[in-house]
Amino acid sequence: MSLLSDPNEPASQPGGGLVRIRLDVAYDGTSLSGWAAQPGRRTVQGLLEEALGRVLRLAEPPALTVAGRTDAGVHARGQVAHVDLPPDRWDDGRTLVRRLAGVLPGEVRVLAASAAPAGFDARFSALSRRYAYRLCDDPAGPDPLRRFGTTWHRRPLAVEPMARACAALEGEHDFAAFCRRREGASTVRGLLRYAWRRDESGLLVADIEADAFCHHMVRALVGAAVAVGEGRRPVDWPAAVLAAGVRDSGVTVMPPQGLTLEEVRYPPDADLTSRARVTRNRRA
Repeated sequence: MSLLSDPNEPASQPGGGLVRIRLDVAYDGTSLSGWAAQPGRRTVQGLLEEALGRVLRLAEPPALTVAGRTDAGVHARGQVAHVDLPPDRWDDGRTLVRRLAGVLPGEVRVLAASAAPAGFDARFSALSRRYAYRLCDDPAGPDPLRRFGTTWHRRPLAVEPMARACAALEGEHDFAAFCRRREGASTVRGLLRYAWRRDESGLLVADIEADAFCHHMVRALVGAAVAVGEGRRPVDWPAAVLAAGVRDSGVTVMPPQGLTLEEVRYPPDADLTSRARVTRNRRA
């Protein structure tokens, strides 16, 4: 399946009588090479497409479209994808979820499967993606049972200045200073929320939500906050980096293992097509 090439068209619709299925997916990315299928590598997309082709007895694995590609080592609790299937291969979501659980490796799970409403596109219909980044600054290291979703930072961090520094980055800006640049791609994003807190176990948790993220943006934003939390940079430094608009060698792209995609938000069903059109025009 391919996405429509005309950005003025509404969200792509399944052709040939196919039915569009929404999949809600979770995975532990520790041993995976990210979302996107790559020859010779274990990826979330590759494992899911292979499993779908197998349990549905398709001649070729179906193609998935995802809300947001994640890098190697990044996890997800609330990833969303869609797949277009022949109607005779779609029965009900619980049956498909159960069958997929029997063939997928333990680090990948389809949590729910449902017939998507008209106009739904997992990528272009999304309003926002919400990530969490978890840091342990305890000198003893993280809880062994939570270590795969947490980055251990060996220096103590002050959460209050981190929170103040990052709140100043919220809003629509050009985040080129925090992105790995791609030729011809816009780096303007709407950062809806960037907050830091300590949870009940003592972990530092960043809650980061935006309409979309460019490559390395979340981990670079976390790296800027860490520099403030260590006391190496003043509270207004991340905002100054943003305003400069160029990559700063002082911004560390943090390791992937602390990052989890928690949620993808969508508008009401009646607004799915119009939302997809707006997103396509913006990304064109």
